[in-house]
Amino acid sequence: MKSFLLKKILQNDGWLDAVKIDVDDVGSIIRIEPNSLQYDSSAINGYAIPGFQNAHSHAFQYAMAGLAEVHETLNKSDNFWSWREAMYRLALSVNPDQMEAIATQLYCEMVRHGYTNVAEFHYIHHDKNGNPYNNLAEMGSRMVAAAKTAGINITLIPIFYQKGGFGKDPLEGQKRFISSTTDDYLKLIESSEKACTYYSGANIAVGIHSMRGVSAKDIIELADCGPQNIPFHIHIAEQLKEIEDCMSYLSRRPVEWLLDNIDVTDRFHLVHATHLTSQETIGIAKSGANVILCPSTEGNLGDGIFPLIEYQKHQGTWSIGTDSHIGINPLEELRLLDYGQRLISHQRDTFSNQNGDSGKHAIEMATIGGRKAMNNKSRDFFKVGEPFNAAIFDGNSPLLLTAKNKNLSSSILYTSNVSHQSGTIVNGSMKTENGKHKLHRKTQDSFIKTLRELGNR
Repeated sequence: MKSFLLKKILQNDGWLDAVKIDVDDVGSIIRIEPNSLQYDSSAINGYAIPGFQNAHSHAFQYAMAGLAEVHETLNKSDNFWSWREAMYRLALSVNPDQMEAIATQLYCEMVRHGYTNVAEFHYIHHDKNGNPYNNLAEMGSRMVAAAKTAGINITLIPIFYQKGGFGKDPLEGQKRFISSTTDDYLKLIESSEKACTYYSGANIAVGIHSMRGVSAKDIIELADCGPQNIPFHIHIAEQLKEIEDCMSYLSRRPVEWLLDNIDVTDRFHLVHATHLTSQETIGIAKSGANVILCPSTEGNLGDGIFPLIEYQKHQGTWSIGTDSHIGINPLEELRLLDYGQRLISHQRDTFSNQNGDSGKHAIEMATIGGRKAMNNKSRDFFKVGEPFNAAIFDGNSPLLLTAKNKNLSSSILYTSNVSHQSGTIVNGSMKTENGKHKLHRKTQDSFIKTLRELGNR
């Protein structure tokens, strides 16, 4: 047994003071004792909130963060589709060892920023010639190995990617992604599930790249006949061109088609869903499905702004992800999401729930929705029998130290940065030290070596 003494922890109904948390040998909570008589100078001088859930990640894209910001000046538009070409060049060049090195560094950085769980939306499956590896989940197994090294929990989502666009054959740049049939994809799922057995912090979900990436009949088949007891992830309605092409090919907008043809339930997680009609927005909320929003990437790519205000009016649920990893800080993701809504609505209460606490509401939505994206239905922030996963903020930070409990959640969300994060606990184990991941020197050296080999920077 191991014990943690903390200045405060955030529970669903508010802050608890002077808390002792006991965990067992696998990091699960066996006792939560507020107002502990054992609270003394040996305690962690910090405020613990539930560990952040990164519900959408493309790990390999971290190697190109910041590289797509030098733009052509010859009357040529730079948008998502031109960015995608740079991404394809990286996807075609990375080998399994390099993939693991990139993911390990990224996951260590996620942990440093307070993430304890990541959903890896993974679609580089084959070798550089587009042929399957002997181990169909070779690349996925490298993601799991990276997560194990970094000490972050991972939900591996091997992605079904079949087409180069609506009714089009795959492009050359997509050859490492392709599963031609649902049978091929289900074999990949089976192999990926086996890869997850080598790490106790790993599990699996199912995913389709996008409406344009898989034929309509195969989307229906996978949704109806594929695995039913795990989350279902899909990129959808991210770009205006995608909506126009879908209208031309299927005579429906992407979300409209999905709601009309699939039994959409709360196991569905729609990534981005940027461009929606009011009817689609309400339809997602009423179906119980969740959206995954990635504000730093959506802003970087010029995607647009999700209609969050209307969505929340109908009790729609959401989570956050860092997608291309142009940004990794969960506080920045949540602030960008909120401020975007404030800018278009000219209101300041876009994150308020019934209690009017914007910070608490954001933490609750990102926690519960993010957990659902990873097949964890627990709604309790910290609970006996659950793993102890926490992001801890510095108890000496003046703005936090002087905040009353009613203001503390919002003070953390709106005033803190990574320098105020004093630790991250994953499965009952402290993974950071002096503001850095404990393995940062080792993983950083390997990462730098990989970037130099790739030569893309």
